[in-house]
Amino acid sequence: MNTINEYLSLAEFEAIIFGKNKVSISDVVQNRVNESFNFLKEFSGNKVIYGVNTGFGPMAQYRIKESDQIQLQYNLIRSHSSGTGKPLNAECVKAAILARLNTLSLGNSGVHSSVIHLMAELINRDITPLIFEHGGVGASGDLVQLSHLALVLIGEGEVFYKGVRRSTAEVFEIEGLKPIQVEIREGLALINGTSVMTGIGVVNVHYAKKLLDWSLKASCAINELVQAYDDHFSEELNQTKRHKGQQEVAERMRQNLSDSTLIRKREDHLYSGENTEEIFKEKVQEYYSLRCVPQILGPVLETINNVASILEDEFNSANDNPIIDVKNKHVYHGGNFHGDYISLEMDKLKIVITKLTMLAERQLNYLLNSKINEILPPFVNLGTLGFNFGMQGVQFVATSTTAENQMLSNPMYVHSIPNNNDNQDIVSMGTNAAVITSKVIENSFEVLAIELITIVQAIDYLKQKDQISSTTKKWYDDIRNIIPEFKEDQVMYPFVQKVKDYLINS
Repeated sequence: MNTINEYLSLAEFEAIIFGKNKVSISDVVQNRVNESFNFLKEFSGNKVIYGVNTGFGPMAQYRIKESDQIQLQYNLIRSHSSGTGKPLNAECVKAAILARLNTLSLGNSGVHSSVIHLMAELINRDITPLIFEHGGVGASGDLVQLSHLALVLIGEGEVFYKGVRRSTAEVFEIEGLKPIQVEIREGLALINGTSVMTGIGVVNVHYAKKLLDWSLKASCAINELVQAYDDHFSEELNQTKRHKGQQEVAERMRQNLSDSTLIRKREDHLYSGENTEEIFKEKVQEYYSLRCVPQILGPVLETINNVASILEDEFNSANDNPIIDVKNKHVYHGGNFHGDYISLEMDKLKIVITKLTMLAERQLNYLLNSKINEILPPFVNLGTLGFNFGMQGVQFVATSTTAENQMLSNPMYVHSIPNNNDNQDIVSMGTNAAVITSKVIENSFEVLAIELITIVQAIDYLKQKDQISSTTKKWYDDIRNIIPEFKEDQVMYPFVQKVKDYLINS
C-alpha cells in the first residue's frame, strides 16, 4: 500500500503502476485538500478568479454568473472530451491518473476531496478511463486527454473494465462508486495540467531502463562471441573520461562478463612479444559497435536518469492554473500547466533510444555479415547455404524498424503551432512527444528481440554455451526455451513476438 502524503518518489510511483501496489490517502493530504477547498470557496466570493467565475482561455474576459458556475465546469469537461486515435494503454492511463492525483493532493488546486478519493478508487480497482492518444497540444497541459479522465469522474464516458470497454455508468454501478459532484473548479483543476504526458513519460522511462539493460547484455554477449579483448571496457581506460554514464556502463560490462572464459586480455596475446606476423590474423581492435559500447550507451544511461529526475519533479509539482496558496491567502495566476519540461525530456529520451536501436541494428549486421565477422556463416545460417536463409528475413524487419525510429526522433518540442484564438500562442506538444517516444521504445524491443535470437544462434554455431558468462547463459537459456536451435527455415514472426514479450516483461 502506497500512501499519498507529502512526496511521491519515482520508485513508489512505479510500484503502483507496475507492482500493483494500492493507493491510500493520508490524513495529511485529506486535511490539506480540505483547507485548500474551503479557502478558495471563501476567497472567490467577491473576486475575479479565472475558471471559477470567468470563462476559459480567450473567453476569460466574460464573467460567469453564480447560477451558471457549476454548469460551466461540466460544459468544459464535456466539450473537451474530443480525443481521437488509439486508446492509451492501461499502464499509461493509470500513470496519468496517479500523476494527476498527486498534484491535486498538494493542496494548490482548491478541489473537493471526493475527487482524489475517486481517482484512488480507479487506480485500486483497475478501472481504466478511455483516453485517446490524440488530443491536447500540451500548453494548458493535457486539456483533451485529461477531459476524458474528468468525464469518467463525473460518471460519464467509457472505461475499460476487466478487459472490456463499457460505459462508466455501468461499471460504477457494478463497483458501487458514485461520481464526483462539481463544487467550485473541479472541471478545470482536473484537466489543467501535464499529468498525461508525465504519466506516459514514467512508463517510457520504465521500459527505457529495460532496453538499456538488454542492449548492454547483447553487447557483452557479442564481445564474448568474438573473444574480444577486455581493455575497451576496463576501469583504467574508462576512468580517463569523466562521464559517469560511460563509467557505469563499463562497470556493468565488467560485472556481466566477470566469469566468461571467452573474453581475453591483450597482454596475453598481442603484448606477448611472440607475434611476428606482417599481417595480423587476429583483429587488433573490434568494430565500433563492439568496442565503443560504454561511450554509446553512457549518454543513453545519463539521459534516462535525467529524464526520470524531471518526471519526478513534475508529478510532485502543482501543474495547474490558477494556484491556490492557503498559507499566503492568495490565488496566483500563471502558467504552471505548460508542458515544455516534459516535451523536451521526451524528445531527448526518444533520441537516445533510437541511438540504442541503431547500435543493436549495427551489431546485428555485424553478426549477419560473414565478410565482416569472419567467424559465422552468412546470416548466421545454421542450415545449408544457398538453400536455407537463417536470419536473412528478420534483418529486413530490424533495418526498417530502425529507420522508422530515426524518422520518429525528430523533435516535437520545436513544433509549436498557435491555437485557441492565439491565446495559446506557444505550446509544448508534450503529449505528442510522449506518445511518439512510446512507439520508439516499442520498436526498439522488436529490433533487440531479433538481435538476441541471432546471438543465441551464433552461440550454438560456435559451440560456446559452456564458455559464456553466467549472465549471458541465463538469458540464452530463456530464449532457447522460446525458440530452440534451428537449421531449417521456419515462420519467424511468432518467435520474434514471444522474445519481444519476454524482453518487455522480464
